[in-house]
Amino acid sequence: MSESSPRIAIVGSGFAGLGMGIQLKRNGFDDFVILEKSQALGGTWHDNTYPGCACDVPSHMYSFSFELNPGWTRMFAPQPEIRDYLERTADKYGVRDHIRFGAAVESMEYDEDAAVWVVTLAGGGVLRPRAVVSGVGALHIPSYPDLPGIERFQGTAFHSAEWDHSYDFTGKRVAVIGTGASAIQFVPKLADQVDRMVVFQRTPPWIQPKPDVAIPKAVRGTFAKVPGTTRAFRDLIYWGLEARAVGFTIDPRLSGPQDRLARGHIARQIKDPELRAKVTPDYTIGCKRVLLSNDYYPALARPHVEVETTGITEVREHSVVTADGREHEVDAIVYGTGFKVVDAMADWRITGRGGVKIQEAWADGIEAHHGTTLPGFPNLFMMLGPNTGLGHNSVVFMIEIQIQHVLSLLRQMQRRNARTVEPRPEAVRAYNDRMHRRLRRAVWTEGGCDSWYLDENGVNRSLWPGHTFEFWAGSRKARPGDYIFA
Repeated sequence: MSESSPRIAIVGSGFAGLGMGIQLKRNGFDDFVILEKSQALGGTWHDNTYPGCACDVPSHMYSFSFELNPGWTRMFAPQPEIRDYLERTADKYGVRDHIRFGAAVESMEYDEDAAVWVVTLAGGGVLRPRAVVSGVGALHIPSYPDLPGIERFQGTAFHSAEWDHSYDFTGKRVAVIGTGASAIQFVPKLADQVDRMVVFQRTPPWIQPKPDVAIPKAVRGTFAKVPGTTRAFRDLIYWGLEARAVGFTIDPRLSGPQDRLARGHIARQIKDPELRAKVTPDYTIGCKRVLLSNDYYPALARPHVEVETTGITEVREHSVVTADGREHEVDAIVYGTGFKVVDAMADWRITGRGGVKIQEAWADGIEAHHGTTLPGFPNLFMMLGPNTGLGHNSVVFMIEIQIQHVLSLLRQMQRRNARTVEPRPEAVRAYNDRMHRRLRRAVWTEGGCDSWYLDENGVNRSLWPGHTFEFWAGSRKARPGDYIFA
């Protein structure tokens, strides 16, 4: 690997960056570097260490297809286990030596004359690779609510993705702002420690039971010793998750079984009719991310926990004030308000051919060809780019499809002796028009909610509208006619 100017630079060392690096190495592309802003690999599974942090996709599906793990201890792996899996996988496939830690990318600018990307690092270093793969993912920039007085608060305050493990919650009065995927995992843990908790909920999520069980040692032994059993179990999980998506991807009216499962979960776990009304959503299930938990509702039902649905008007030095004039005195605030997703892409400092900034290219909305490439930005590949997210299955599956797409383009460049590749604008237009016709009919648009899936114009720029096998069929191999090779 050439350290000064590797042929390929990969940004990020989570599932996307590591997966891309491993497959480059396996396919003979050894001259690459993985740029990681942190001092450790793992991406979101390194950054998020809040109590209860775990995956909400079954472990055997939330892993690389080429590196199955027969040793998962639970159906839904906790964060340390996923991070360890990524560490082992990086070592096994020899990509750790390609990672440069503490290398935060500040900007990327295409040099048209030299046909290279000028990648500037926060510390002042510069790389000039032929190609760049963005593996930064969607869930890495914490999103804070825009609340008056938020900076005035004198107690302890932090985002769930920047957890302060030095803070002792024992006997404290705590405000939790937000009720998304992270909050439903850490709220039950905090409820065991605090004296009083107020959970500020703007919109309740749909929550279903989490079929999480410990995987017995004997079963893990069978997975490890009997060829094919781990993959067969993974396949079973895959098709079960795909079946769950029928109401999301085909017609919201087909969501009846999912709706009944979630409503039954509320009825079983919450007896107080007032609290039950507060946590029951008024939108179609699937419109926002469906969450899984067995202990969130019981935590909310505890006598020292209060769910507050009145909007917050301001934060004061020692309290949170709601629109009804009530002042909730608290010692700490934990923000469970998720991440910047669509906004995060719009903040990228990337300049393509002719000095065009990526924000200018996306003036009419964020989009890409197969979620991966963009006209006017040669040799730039995006993992988990626009409309590659999922509401029902594992994004690792989507990442692997995109990796195959990139590899097919790199092989075609080799065969043609081409220096650059980029999609034809008409191919991008046709692909996105087809996709958005489907999205307009989907639950995320028609379900009656506002979610982080949508941009400021109400257009879904985050999710793939169909089943994952459709993305696999149409995207794993790049169609040469869709691209300009030069």
